[in-house]
Order: sequence, then C-alpha cells, then structure tokens
Amino acid sequence: MLRATRRLACLAALGAGLGLAACASAPVSAQETVRSERGAFRVSEFATGLDRPWGAAFLPDGRMLVTERPGRLRLVARDGTLSPAIPGVPEVVAAGQGGLLDVALAPDFATTRQIYVCLAGAAEGGVLTRLATATLSPDMSRLEGTRTLLDAAPAQSSGRNHYGCRIAFGRDGKLFLSTGERFTNKPRAQDLADLGGKVLRLERDGRPAGGNPFLNRPGARPEIFTYGHRNPQGLAVNPATGSLIEIEFGAKGGDEVNLLRAGANYGWPLVSHGTDYDGSPIGTGRASAPGIEEPLRHWTPAISPSGGNFYTGGAFPAWQGNLFLAALNPPGLMRLTMDGDRVVAEERMLWGRTRFRQVLPGPDGLLYILTDETRGRILRLEPAP
Repeated sequence: MLRATRRLACLAALGAGLGLAACASAPVSAQETVRSERGAFRVSEFATGLDRPWGAAFLPDGRMLVTERPGRLRLVARDGTLSPAIPGVPEVVAAGQGGLLDVALAPDFATTRQIYVCLAGAAEGGVLTRLATATLSPDMSRLEGTRTLLDAAPAQSSGRNHYGCRIAFGRDGKLFLSTGERFTNKPRAQDLADLGGKVLRLERDGRPAGGNPFLNRPGARPEIFTYGHRNPQGLAVNPATGSLIEIEFGAKGGDEVNLLRAGANYGWPLVSHGTDYDGSPIGTGRASAPGIEEPLRHWTPAISPSGGNFYTGGAFPAWQGNLFLAALNPPGLMRLTMDGDRVVAEERMLWGRTRFRQVLPGPDGLLYILTDETRGRILRLEPAP
C-alpha cells in the first residue's frame, strides 16, 4: 500500500512539474549480476559525475557525447572519463522538464562533423522545443557555427513540461524530431497549424522534407509527419524493417509504443488508455476511436518511458533486434521482443531501482544506460557467466 501511494504521489508531482523527490528509489549497484529471461548480465558503472544526463550519441572512435539537462554537453572517453563542458552549446531554458535534451550525429558525421541538438529555448511569447545544429571542432573541444534550424512554434508562456525533443534519422537520411504538447494546452496535439505534439520530418537544414503528408494542405504545417502525441520522448528506427517507432510518455497510465505512419493521428488528447493525474477521463474517455492509430503496446499502470533503442550488438545474441525502453516510474529497463514491427513479449529488468532516461547500444556491442539523477551515471551492461 505504501509503495502504491508513493508511486501515485510521484506521478502527480511529475505531471505538475513539482520535482522528483517522491520518485526516489534504491539505486542499481555497480558490479551487480542479474539473471534475466535470456541470460545473465553484469551492471558496471562506466561514468559518473553527470547532472541529469538526457541524450547521448557514440562518435566513430567509440567516445560518447552526452547532454546534461542544465545545459552542458560533455565528451566521455572510452574509459569513462568526462571532459569539461564543451562551449558553443545554444542557450537553454533549464526549468521544469526543459533544458539541453537530445543530441545526434549527422549520418555523414565522419566527414562533416555535424551534430544536432534538441533543447528548450526562449522565444517571443515564451518557451518552445528547438532544433539546432553545430560542427564539432576537430579536437572535440568546442562547437562551431551553432545555429537554430527550427522552432516548434508557437512558443508557450505557461508551463515548462512536455518538450518531446528526441532526434532520429531515417534510412533515407531525413531527420525526425519529436515535440510535446507542453502539458497545459493539450489540444495543440490535434492542431495541424501548430508544431506541438507532433513528430516532424525534416531535411537536414530544417526545411520540410520532400514527400511529407501535409506539404500541400492549406492551414497545415508542412513539417508534420504524425500528430496527436502527448510527450514523445523516444524515437528509434527498427533495423529489421526501417520503420520509425515512437515511445510516448502518457499521463496516469496510457504510455505507448507506436509504429509511425505518415499523416496518421495517434489520438492525444481525444483518446487514451489512461486517465489524467487526478483520475478524470481524458478527451472522450475512450481508449480508441475510428481514424486513430492503435499503439503497438500500451501500459496502465504507467511505466513512464523516456528514450529507447533497438539492440544490434554481438555481446548479447539473445537480445538481437529487441527494443529497450528506459523507464522512469516505476524505474527500470523494459525489453520488448519484436517480430518485425510487432511486439510479442516484454521483460522488466532492473525494475524498481533507478530512474533511467535513455538506453543505447555501444559500438562494442554492450548496452549503455543514462540514469536520471543529479549525480547521474552511465551504466553499462556486460555479459556475465
């Protein structure tokens, strides 16, 4: 009973942007060995000393770029050593759930050294989700030529939650960006003249990508690929099919994993498998409706998923093609077994321990997890006998 009460208090606090004090849990221990359904793994502490790490990208040489939500970008060496903050990062609004969020490398980073970041940025009228780009200097000590590519307008003066802010590149090289509906104005997600609550498909310079579903529709923003999203904190391309998978943070239940189809409506705030934080119905009070895409998987009670990625390494053959989600509340790691674009099974790993913000495979075939902590860590999962 006490555990359930604490979880509900945490959900309410997160939804209202009141902080994380109610969400404390026992941390995952370094060098811990875990027996899972598909083999054993050891949890090691790869890097420490980060403040709310949010996004990460591996460089071609095996080093890693990591964002800290207060507004810093760090380089993590192959031995886990952290660099000083890299200068040249755009100014962020580090309040509520906002700050410096995702980072991604251009597909041709090896020759262009171009990176992309997503952040909460100030603009006329308030704060919005912003996509920016820069070039990482040859010695990796600074960002050069930093510039804004797109603002998910309109800016919003109230609330500092639900930015979305995940970046992914499709097989065709187009850039996908998720944006949240910013919590205090749910209907934005259904408004095609508004970039909030959407997944956008862009050319690398921020222009609407060719072939987008609303390019020639009057009154609709041409950048939109899908709409009706609440707080899409995860985007990942399925290596088996090339499809784009979206991970959506619901309210009190109603967390989703979605297969994205061009022009499709994913329902928020008209329908939901969950309720609002106060227990009241969302929209029509129904879980589905004609013309609304059904999720591949949904959870009620909530698991509060954030980032996610497919595993493609060689260290864990039994995990090949599985989709891993970083969960915040209850905290842990969710492993989804995939059959093409279908979810056929799930396993909860390291559950009820430490809040995880992002999970990604490394070039060494191991799995890396960012913890959502002020004394944030990067954990690494290694095979265990």
